[in-house]
Amino acid sequence: MIQSVLVLGSGSAGLIAALSLKRKLPRLKVRIVRSPEVGVIGVGEGTTPNFPRHLFEYLGIPRERFYALAEPTWKLGIRFLWGTRKRFDYTFGNQLDTHRPELPMPNGFYCDSDFSCVDPPAAMMRAGKAFPRQANGKPDLLPWHAFHVENRKFVDMLEAVARESGVEIIDGRVTGSERGPQGIAAVHLEDGRKLEADFFVDSSGFHSELLGKALGEPFESFGSTLFCDRAVVGGWERQEEPILPYTTAEQMDAGWAWQIEHEHHVNRGYVYSSQFISDEDAAAEFLKKNPKAPSSPRVVKFRSGCYRRMWVDNVVAVGNAAGFVEPLEATALMIVCSHCQTLVSLLSHSKLEPTPSMVQLYNEITLGTWHEVRDFLGLHYKVNLAPDTPFWQHCRAATDLTGIGELLEFYAENGPTGFCRYRMPRSQSDFGIEGYFVMLVGNKAPYRKRHHPTVAELKTWDAFRASLISKARNGFTVKETLSAIRKPGWDWSTATTPAK
Repeated sequence: MIQSVLVLGSGSAGLIAALSLKRKLPRLKVRIVRSPEVGVIGVGEGTTPNFPRHLFEYLGIPRERFYALAEPTWKLGIRFLWGTRKRFDYTFGNQLDTHRPELPMPNGFYCDSDFSCVDPPAAMMRAGKAFPRQANGKPDLLPWHAFHVENRKFVDMLEAVARESGVEIIDGRVTGSERGPQGIAAVHLEDGRKLEADFFVDSSGFHSELLGKALGEPFESFGSTLFCDRAVVGGWERQEEPILPYTTAEQMDAGWAWQIEHEHHVNRGYVYSSQFISDEDAAAEFLKKNPKAPSSPRVVKFRSGCYRRMWVDNVVAVGNAAGFVEPLEATALMIVCSHCQTLVSLLSHSKLEPTPSMVQLYNEITLGTWHEVRDFLGLHYKVNLAPDTPFWQHCRAATDLTGIGELLEFYAENGPTGFCRYRMPRSQSDFGIEGYFVMLVGNKAPYRKRHHPTVAELKTWDAFRASLISKARNGFTVKETLSAIRKPGWDWSTATTPAK
């Protein structure tokens, strides 16, 4: 029976894993080894909607505590400066995978010429607003959002909550590990200490100290689908720029650039392929578009892929120690939260004595998630027909989307119908069929079984969108919402209009 857990790494992945285990399985002794040399990556992170659900509902962290310590801003979706449309928005609501009762076809069939303001969050994004206005004049913090968080503040918040929850944090640099009959028996610290445990969570980042190095689990490259392997990272203190309620993803000559919105800082970066552009030229392209960024932005190298098994013997890898892909859809924390819940569920059901078949099931589920993330990100490149540079030409010709081949064939024949979901891969991602529709409709991917709306249908459709736009214009900006929730007397219990 597992009685003690040792987590290697005190970044967001390690802390979320430790908190998930301790709060849901409180009899476990949970410790974290924190290396004082590693520090925290000082970048902004975007999330998906499973992140607030995990923090507030699953872990029970009070909203007021999170907002006070992490100081997040809200993310309604992603603004894509992408493809032949030049711009379209991916929200966390159902824009396309839904059907207006007054129209004969699902929404996606009415977006050929104009794909905008199709659901409330999309209308908010176009208006530069974060939330609608309640009848009492306060912002209506409806649960259609994710967050932008600054990594340092977020980690500090998680660490404080972890300590309060009974997680022990040990400072020390891991220099090696010791094998035992169950897999790993202990890890050794530089100062001579030996830390034993029944179960280990490897959250040691790209080093993957236990799963990759000690246990030698093979790594699966995603290089045939995702060609980017580096990023130029830079940002600046916010000046007069408005705080946008979304992440921006903008196509570049040899990749794409992100923009993440914090209250006092703009985080910017350029993900690119070193096969098609040098570090120097990538930095020059980045600085030309972002003159406020530091004149010498740092370059980060990475490899896309994951380990074939995330649970081997008595070691589970979480976060970058398990796998990594570029942050095109902010999947890092989505995967961490999802896989931590799966791990806790399997451990709980097996009464902390996991069977080989439970371990196998975990590995099948987690590998499936990584494969879907790989294929979904690859779709972004394959169907973008606008840029005509060597990199984008290569993406359109060579991106391997075998994993979602049946879905793409079905869509090519039938269009954005909900029946496409029966050709989707099974996984734990937040994408759903909606995500695929946004990429396909947003990039005007062709399909044969088209619908030709009547004049009456288009009038009804336009009236529906106009009503969303009208309501959005009266909403609150991010800055106004931040000001509202910080006023004395703000009541989180009335932050959302009750469901009717």
